[in-house]
Amino acid sequence: MLNLERLRTLDALARHGSVGGAADGLHVTTSAVSQQMAKLEREVGQPLLVKNGRGVRLTDAGRLLAGHAARIISQVELAQADVEAQRGCAVGELGIGAFPTAMRGLLPPALSALRVDHPDLRPRVREQAPEDSMAAVVRGDLDLALAIDWYNKRMPVPAELTRMHLLDDSCDVAVPAGHRLAGRSEISLAEFAADEWISWNEGQFCHEWLVFTLRDMGIEPRVAHIAEEHHTQLAFVEAGLGVCVTPRLGRGPVPEGVRLLPVRDAVQRHVYALWRADAGRRPSIRAAVEALRTAALGL
Repeated sequence: MLNLERLRTLDALARHGSVGGAADGLHVTTSAVSQQMAKLEREVGQPLLVKNGRGVRLTDAGRLLAGHAARIISQVELAQADVEAQRGCAVGELGIGAFPTAMRGLLPPALSALRVDHPDLRPRVREQAPEDSMAAVVRGDLDLALAIDWYNKRMPVPAELTRMHLLDDSCDVAVPAGHRLAGRSEISLAEFAADEWISWNEGQFCHEWLVFTLRDMGIEPRVAHIAEEHHTQLAFVEAGLGVCVTPRLGRGPVPEGVRLLPVRDAVQRHVYALWRADAGRRPSIRAAVEALRTAALGL
């Protein structure tokens, strides 16, 4: 009988296109991927991978089995959803991935409500970037992800996922108290053409959004400092080291030496919950999404 975990490895190889990509997606080592594939090849009795330059590619048999693997994994999700739906209550573990400001501003009230309304449900939360959370949901490592996109730049969502809008999160520009624009009641991003920016990590969706937005205004952004955490960015702003875009969700207290300036044409992030389409009937998913919607309405 074919081993489900080995089929998950083959599915990851087919989706990512390389052993390294599959290993990153599955959060395992490349040797673990190679070992699982070697065992799967012994099970089916024929090669599933061949060398292709420095990488590998699937053989015809590999592509055939990968198609079956994707359908089998989807059927496992459907089976779990049907069993939970038949039982009719939200129970067991529920893995949730969330970006930092949602961890602070949205999840605490939602998880508190779930504890009261569904005491047999055990949410397990992991803080990570939206791209990583969505990939983990696709793999089956997480059940639910919280993700964002921006008013002028959408985040690609894998076809396997369903998403529901939770809230629109307005953002401000944070400047030092002595900044030339600190006394303004509203500003435009274009007015910061000469300023240095404090941004998120390069390669992250929010950093790409900032660069994309400023370049669309004809401004080449001067990113002076990179900081993952919003409160670290605000500390740099207070020290006079630059300006930053700061969302309102989960923001908390702002340093005394920082001024927040609303943007004239509202800069907003759209916050979503996402889950596998074939898991949508699970009571645990429905309960968590409803708790998140209620928490979002209370903000």
